[in-house]
Amino acid sequence: MTTALNRAHRTLAQLTHASPAWAARAPGRVNLIGEHTDYSGGFVLPMAIDRDTVALAAPRADNLIRIASADAPIHAYTESGSPIAPDPALRGTFPAYALGVLEQMRRRGVVMPPADIAVASDVPLGAGLSSSASLEVALATLAELAAAKHLHPHDKANACRLAEHEFAGVPCGIMDQFIAVLGRAGHALLIDCLAEHAHPVPVPSTLRVVVINTRVKHSLAGGEYAERRHACEQAALALEIPLLRDAEAQGGLSFVERRRTRLSPDQYRSARHVVGENQRTRDAARALAAADLAALGPLLRDSHASLRDDFRVSCPELDFAADFANQTPGVVGARMTGGGFGGCVVALATPDAARALALSLPDAFAARFNIRPDLFQTVPAQGASPLSLA
Repeated sequence: MTTALNRAHRTLAQLTHASPAWAARAPGRVNLIGEHTDYSGGFVLPMAIDRDTVALAAPRADNLIRIASADAPIHAYTESGSPIAPDPALRGTFPAYALGVLEQMRRRGVVMPPADIAVASDVPLGAGLSSSASLEVALATLAELAAAKHLHPHDKANACRLAEHEFAGVPCGIMDQFIAVLGRAGHALLIDCLAEHAHPVPVPSTLRVVVINTRVKHSLAGGEYAERRHACEQAALALEIPLLRDAEAQGGLSFVERRRTRLSPDQYRSARHVVGENQRTRDAARALAAADLAALGPLLRDSHASLRDDFRVSCPELDFAADFANQTPGVVGARMTGGGFGGCVVALATPDAARALALSLPDAFAARFNIRPDLFQTVPAQGASPLSLA
């Protein structure tokens, strides 16, 4: 039994003496390449990881739904089948995410029956590994099981995304929910965020995926994120295209360069990152599928450089971890992953290089920043699924 499942059982036991009747899981994710492209209709290449959020539910005799998290102090309450309105006072809290999912599923005819629900996760919180989407998709999958009614996977992912928009107040793209629903063992997914189409890309079994959680998060992230997104939107307007994704049909980076004088410095840097990152992401998917590690490595390193220099969402801790990994023999390439300003670096490496990183990076990082990062290896995992209670 996994750690998350054990903790979910203990949390449910604090709510009720009844045994769970339904159980579901959904994974976190790491994005191999394709950062800050989703909200411009671009391409991303994430994979589900072998760390999950688990949700258990036991039926109740009344009409109440009560939801508790092993990782949050506040419970969520609602009545089965009743509409739920977003509460601005709850934005960003566990109840906002949980109630938002139940409401979005209810609107689609998937009504959670009266139940005590417990959730627990071993996806690191706030590390850029999509713990929120993991929670959302686990609860949506639990609701499907309990209601004995199932949505199309794309509809379920979009229900979870809208829950995050309307209830948690986070205007996220579709990547995180898509990979939590559609992840495939042994594969990353090349997701076209405009068409909402996902193509599986095999990850060579000889590669190790190392996640380096710096365990830092800088407070400027929220405002800076909004500024970057606004710069992308304004750049598309100045370039007279619907989205920066559409620069591809006009010649890609050469199109941006030809119209550079229309753009402010911030808009130009943002456009150069997004348009270049879209091309890098598709090139990386082809290289990964062909196990062409010589082609893959520079794409990962160039992605980090673009995020650092053009999009300006890196930070000293991420730069140090990425540079250290990239200088380690046997590491194919490393880059920051997630929204930035802290969080994680992802490195693709040989088994020997992965072990070397685990032995050498934590001490070097701690000597520089007085904090010890958490390193773990992961594998491309399956998307959301029911859990056996046998």
